[in-house]
Amino acid sequence: MFEKKYEFRKRLEVVHKPDRRDLSLLPEGDELVIGEDWAIVISEQANPLILNIAKDLQDYLFTSMNISLTIVKASSLADWANDRERVIVLGTKDDYPELGGSLQVSRSYRVIAADNRIIVCGFDDRGTGQGSYYLEDLMNLREAPFVSKLDVTREPLFSPRMTHSGWGLDRFPDAHLNAIAHTGMDSILVFVDDVDKTPHGYLDFNDLIAKAASYGLDVYAYSYLKSGKHPEDHGAEAYYDGTYGRLFKECPGFKGVFLCGESSEFPSKDTNTTGMLRLEWPADQPQTKPSPGWWPCYDYPQWLSMVQKVIRKYNAEAEIMFSTYNWGWAPEEERVKLIRSLPEGITLHVIFEMFEQIQHENVTNVCVDYTASFEGPGQYFISEAKAAHESGLKLYTTSNTGGLTWDFGVIPYEPIPYQWTRRHEGLLAARSDWGLSGLMESHHYGWWPSFVSDITKWTYWSSSPSIEETYEAVARRDFSSEAVPFVLGAWKYWSEGIRHYIPTNEDQYGPFRVGPSYPFVFRNSVQIPAIWHANFGNEIVLTNYTPLESARQSLGINRIDVELRSLQSMLLLWEQGNECLEEALRHTPERKQEEGERLLLLNRFIVNSIRTAIHIKTWWKLKQRLFNEQDSSVALSIMEEMERLAELEIANAEATIPLVEADSRLGWEPSMDYMTDAWHLHWKIGQVRTVLESEFADYRKALALTAQ
Repeated sequence: MFEKKYEFRKRLEVVHKPDRRDLSLLPEGDELVIGEDWAIVISEQANPLILNIAKDLQDYLFTSMNISLTIVKASSLADWANDRERVIVLGTKDDYPELGGSLQVSRSYRVIAADNRIIVCGFDDRGTGQGSYYLEDLMNLREAPFVSKLDVTREPLFSPRMTHSGWGLDRFPDAHLNAIAHTGMDSILVFVDDVDKTPHGYLDFNDLIAKAASYGLDVYAYSYLKSGKHPEDHGAEAYYDGTYGRLFKECPGFKGVFLCGESSEFPSKDTNTTGMLRLEWPADQPQTKPSPGWWPCYDYPQWLSMVQKVIRKYNAEAEIMFSTYNWGWAPEEERVKLIRSLPEGITLHVIFEMFEQIQHENVTNVCVDYTASFEGPGQYFISEAKAAHESGLKLYTTSNTGGLTWDFGVIPYEPIPYQWTRRHEGLLAARSDWGLSGLMESHHYGWWPSFVSDITKWTYWSSSPSIEETYEAVARRDFSSEAVPFVLGAWKYWSEGIRHYIPTNEDQYGPFRVGPSYPFVFRNSVQIPAIWHANFGNEIVLTNYTPLESARQSLGINRIDVELRSLQSMLLLWEQGNECLEEALRHTPERKQEEGERLLLLNRFIVNSIRTAIHIKTWWKLKQRLFNEQDSSVALSIMEEMERLAELEIANAEATIPLVEADSRLGWEPSMDYMTDAWHLHWKIGQVRTVLESEFADYRKALALTAQ
C-alpha cells in the first residue's frame, strides 16, 4: 500500500463501505431477506432530512449490499405499511401515533421487522435517521441484507455527543458529517474567533449549521472570543453584545457555546489571580499567580451571566457550557464554591480523568491532558459532578470516546476496546449517579470511524447486546469467525498495554505527541519543521526533552526509571497484541485484508512510538550523567552508549517510513498537520546524524583538552 499526503481523506469520506455482503451466506428461518423487489417508502410531506435518510439507505443497500431499491413517496405511510409487503417505511411518531406513542426522547426510535415489512418510526426525524442507521449496523454485522424479525425501541443514553472534525481543523465535508451522524454522535464543534472567523481563517458558519442540520447534527461554537472587560466595567454589556451577542445575532442557529478558561478568560478581580489575560502579562515580570483562566474565580458567575444575557437575546434556547478544565488542580473547596454559585441555566463541563494522582511503584504521577491510560472517573470529576448534581446543573464531560486522546498525537484512534469499555462503564455510572448527560468525544485531534467507535455506539444506546456479544460480532464482521479468538487476544493485549502508559507533560508534548520523528537534542536546540498553514504546527511540541515538574507529582529524577519500566511492559504487551493480529490476518478472507493490514500498520506505528519514548528517556538520563562527569574516559564511555542508542533510534525512524507511506493518516493531526510523514522522519534521521557527526565530535575535542 502507498498513499500520498492527505489521501486518507478519500477513505474518511467513504460512509458506506463497498461490497460488505458475503454472498456465501444464506438466510436463517426467521430472517427477512431484502431484495430488489423491495422499496423504501417515505411520506409525500417528508422534510429534507427524511429524504436524505431515504437516499442514504438506498446508497447503503446499493454500495454495501449490492441491491438496488426505489424510493417511493406515499400519501399515507400507514396504508403502505399495512397493504404492501417488501417495504422499508421511514417515518416519525407523527406518521405512526400508535407505534411511536412510547417514544419520549429526541432521536429515539422503534424498529419493527415482520411479515416482509420493516417500519422505522422515530420520535423525530433525527430518530428516524438513527433507526435507519441501526438497520445498516444490523446488516453490516450479518454481512448480508438479512434482518431478523424484531420489535425494538431504543433511546440514546447521552446527548449531546460532540466531536471536532477528523478531516481537517473545522472542516466538515458532507461525507464527514454523514459519517459522524452514522456513528451516533449528534453535534459538532467549531472554533470561533468572530463571526465567520476561525483561528485559521474564514468559514461560513450559517452554511455549516444548515449543512450539519441536513444530517441531523447540531453545531456548537467553541469560543476563542476575547473577553477584554470585567462585567462591572463601564460599557461591559455593549462590549459583550458586540462579541458573543453579535455571534448569535448573525448565526442564531448555533446550538450553544463552549467556554474554556484558557481560550475565553476575562480580567477577573479575584486576588488569587494576576487579574489580567494571559497574553497581556509583561514578559519581563515573573508570574507568581495564575491567570484568571486557570483559577475558579469568584466573579466567573458575573461574567457568565453577562455572556448568557447577550447570547439569549438572540437565541433564547442557546446552551452555555462552562468548562473547569484549567483548574482541576485547585483546592476542591474553591472549585465547589464556584459551582454552587453558577447562574441558573448554565451547563457544567468537567473532564473525566484529568488531574488524578496515581501511584506507580514508589512515585506519584498525575493524569495530565486527556489520557485513556486511566479510565476514570477521577476525584476532580467526582467532586464537581456531585456539586453539579446537588445544584441542579446539567452535567457534561470530555470523554474522548471518539477513540483518541493525547496519549498518541498523530494516530487516528487508540485500538484499546477493553479499556474504552472500562471508561464507558464509568460514564454510565456517572449518568446514573450524578445525571451526566452530554459528552465531548474528541478535542481538536478529531474523530476517525473505527471498530472502537462502533463498539462505543452500541454501548451508548439502550436495548443493545452485551459487550461480550458486541466484541465478538464486530471482530467476526471485520475478520472472520476463525479469526475472532486472535482478534480478541490482540485487543486484550493492547487494552492492557495502555494501562502501562504513564501520562506526563514531557511525554505528551514530546515523543508521544509526534512519535518517531521526535528529535534527539544534545546541546543545540531544534524545532520540528511545520507547514505554513498548520494552526498550531510545532507550537505544541517541546523538543528539548526534560522532565517537567509540578508540586502534585514526584520529581522527574525519581519518576523516570519507574516510567521506563512501565513503558517496557507496555511495549511487550503491544508486541504480543501485534503477533495475535498477524495470526488473525492468516484467518481473514482477501476482501477484508486491507482493513486488517491498516490496523496492523497503526499498531506497528504505536510500537515504534513507544520505542522512541523509551529511547529519549534513556538519552536524557545519559546526558545528565555525561554533563556531570569530569573523568574523560568515563565520559567517552557514556558517549559511546549514547551513540549506540542513537543508532537504534535511527533504525526505529527508518522502520517507520514504510508505515506512514502506506497510511497517510499516520503522522498527521488536524491542528499540527503532518509531523511524522516520511519527510519528517528523514529530517529526524538527519538531525540525529548531525548530533553524532558534529556535536559529539566537538564534545570529544573539548574533553581532550582536559588533562587527566
